[in-house]
Amino acid sequence: MSSDDFFLNKRENKKIDLKLQKLAEITGFDRKTLDEVFDRSTLHSIEKLISDRVIDSLEFPISTGKEGNVFLATTPQDTPLVLKIYRTSNSTFKHMADYIIGDPRFQSIHKSKRDIVYAWTSKEYKNLQKLETIGIPAPRPIKKIDNILVMEFIGDKNQPAPLLKDVELKNPKTIYKQIIKAIRKMYQEENLVHSDLSQYNILIHKNKAYIIDLGQGVLKGHPLSNEYLKRDIHRIVSYFKKYDITENEETLYNKIITGK
Repeated sequence: MSSDDFFLNKRENKKIDLKLQKLAEITGFDRKTLDEVFDRSTLHSIEKLISDRVIDSLEFPISTGKEGNVFLATTPQDTPLVLKIYRTSNSTFKHMADYIIGDPRFQSIHKSKRDIVYAWTSKEYKNLQKLETIGIPAPRPIKKIDNILVMEFIGDKNQPAPLLKDVELKNPKTIYKQIIKAIRKMYQEENLVHSDLSQYNILIHKNKAYIIDLGQGVLKGHPLSNEYLKRDIHRIVSYFKKYDITENEETLYNKIITGK
């Protein structure tokens, strides 16, 4: 490395450090967390989203998951959006790979950590597009860039809609039917299985169930798609027993796969 390169890198690192410090002040995240989420590539991607006027600012964190962090962002028109940033440093890569390998849409990807994270982000974007196509309530996908997914914000003003697990439903049968209908339509009309559906990744907003977290969604052609479908059905049927809603899981599974 030449002396010029050294000083250029040093200046670049100082810029990144200042950006992370500013993000720490805005988001309330500690520097260790920010260092894990906002690597150099991610910061450049956020800058591109800003320069392309997709977003204007990053506001505050909404949630933290196994693979990534979700932030509230705003557009230049002050419309709230969601920025989902998948971590490239400490995501559960083996977990991700299980859902990507076997998906015919991603047969050509390499198996480096970064490649898997980028494929996972692309996968969630494509799966959300499928839900939008068939009219299933879900965040509308707006843009993806590397490990960042920009989506519609579901909620009131700057208050995100609550998860199903955090809501005492007034109309549980209606919500249950919406969720089962969504599972059936995904399978029958878009050959898609959510693969991790539960009370932890369904939002309730204005008496509607919104399906979220589609990164692990697989097509029918995936070797474990039927197993994942049965698991989705089991989790939903089990959850709604608390509302005295009961249904035979095997019968429901057969109805979904046959479309009857």
